[in-house]
Amino acid sequence: MTPEKPSIRRRGIYLLPNLFTTGALFSGFYAITSAMGGRYETAVVAIFVAMILDGLDGRVARMTNTQSEFGVQYDSLSDMISFGAAPALVMYLWAFSGLGKLGLFAAFVHMAGGALRLARFNTQVVSADKRYFQGLPSPAAAAIIAGFIWFCLEHGYNAEILKYVALVLTVASGLLMVSNFRYSSFKEIDLKGKVPFIVVIAVMLGIGFIMAQPQTMLFLLSLGYAISGPIVTLVMRRRKWQRRKL
Repeated sequence: MTPEKPSIRRRGIYLLPNLFTTGALFSGFYAITSAMGGRYETAVVAIFVAMILDGLDGRVARMTNTQSEFGVQYDSLSDMISFGAAPALVMYLWAFSGLGKLGLFAAFVHMAGGALRLARFNTQVVSADKRYFQGLPSPAAAAIIAGFIWFCLEHGYNAEILKYVALVLTVASGLLMVSNFRYSSFKEIDLKGKVPFIVVIAVMLGIGFIMAQPQTMLFLLSLGYAISGPIVTLVMRRRKWQRRKL
């Protein structure tokens, strides 16, 4: 008799959450190709679509209990393309191509900041405080870049006039991603719990404002979130200093 061969466990990946991640990756790639063709409005919309899909893949994985280490790493690679490389390249093609090495440097700062932010997040995901992000999340940083371009395109502002404003925003977003400022993760919000009726009205009005002027509102919201990090960090440090003083 020939001995039975030990059974080999087949490995695979979960399809559903990785489909959303693949969609986000494609959106980032499509943003780059659209910008290369001069379709900047399509490019920035693709970045925002990538943000929506990126927010869904993790939630779908948790809801269906299909989390995996492969999914985590794949999501990080997708984020690097969609929120690191894509916004930097779109901004470079839109406003920085005439700035030479200075424009190249600014775009690289954003892209490198996104790569470092994702690497740090992956190494600290177990020990980090779930209520806060350390450094500006890469989707929010990408929203600043994409929102600014979309805002300027909507209102007919010339990139040549605002190129130095774009330069500051691009460098600042890259540096904020690798900063130690704390940003709320909003994970403490219980979406399953009951809320007062006034909260539902406020959410409805907020969605209405965003849908009425998405170009302006998305840029202002992302910019406000970026500013909130230094404010929250300073407030927390001040409270710690007051407690030590007592």
